[in-house]
Amino acid sequence: MAIFVHLTSAANAPRIRRSGIRAASHGQGNARGVYCFPVLPSYTLTHQWLRELARFGSRGGLVAVHVRLDDAQDVLVGRYSDRARGSQAEVSAAEAVRRIAALDDPRGWEVFVPRAIRPREVHRIRSAPQVAGWRYLPDAHGVRPCTCAGCRVRGGYGARRLAERLPHPLDGPPPPVAALLARVEAGNPGDPVALREALYWFGRRRRGPLDRLIRLAGHPDPRVREGLVWAVAHWSTPGVSELLDGLADDPDADVREAVAAVREPE
Repeated sequence: MAIFVHLTSAANAPRIRRSGIRAASHGQGNARGVYCFPVLPSYTLTHQWLRELARFGSRGGLVAVHVRLDDAQDVLVGRYSDRARGSQAEVSAAEAVRRIAALDDPRGWEVFVPRAIRPREVHRIRSAPQVAGWRYLPDAHGVRPCTCAGCRVRGGYGARRLAERLPHPLDGPPPPVAALLARVEAGNPGDPVALREALYWFGRRRRGPLDRLIRLAGHPDPRVREGLVWAVAHWSTPGVSELLDGLADDPDADVREAVAAVREPE
């Protein structure tokens, strides 16, 4: 039997003892299941995800749930960055333990069980002091943190001081719509870099001048067309759905994937 550890909020412990671990997380290919990590001789490596998960808050702290899985249980194994690329490997639980244990540096690796964990597979639940592990990403210590809206955690420890010390160039109020439209309409087809920057700012609005941007759906640079998808995806302006319908058949795969991504149900 392969033994793994699953880290979760202490508030979930009574329910886990009673009915197991729900398949609430989303993994590669949007599968539902449970994330865990093999129990290794090193406590620090086994519980490496503690500090990163603690950044997002938990009721009563985190606990470590040890689970026993059949060696033949199918799981996905790989680095967390492999998940988005769809390159995590499907192997048995025993093979996942072997692969991770053989690594020189298993930080950032994870195992995904594509189903719920049954109550009889829960071996024990114990407290887990949140002092082990890395934050943000392995080897992040000493690396200048990114303070863009996508990377920073609002309300996180030291977030305000960090934003004041390292302001991001895209922070602050957006440029006026007239200035953004001037960038969009400067030249034909226009500078792709300037157009993508303007589309970034348009994407932070709830509505916009769709009739002035729609010509970018035919721009020769696919990165501009992809930027258009992300910019208008959540606008309430009439005509967005029809624009996305047209871009769904774009000859570039990245543009088509962007349309599919913004249309996925949340």
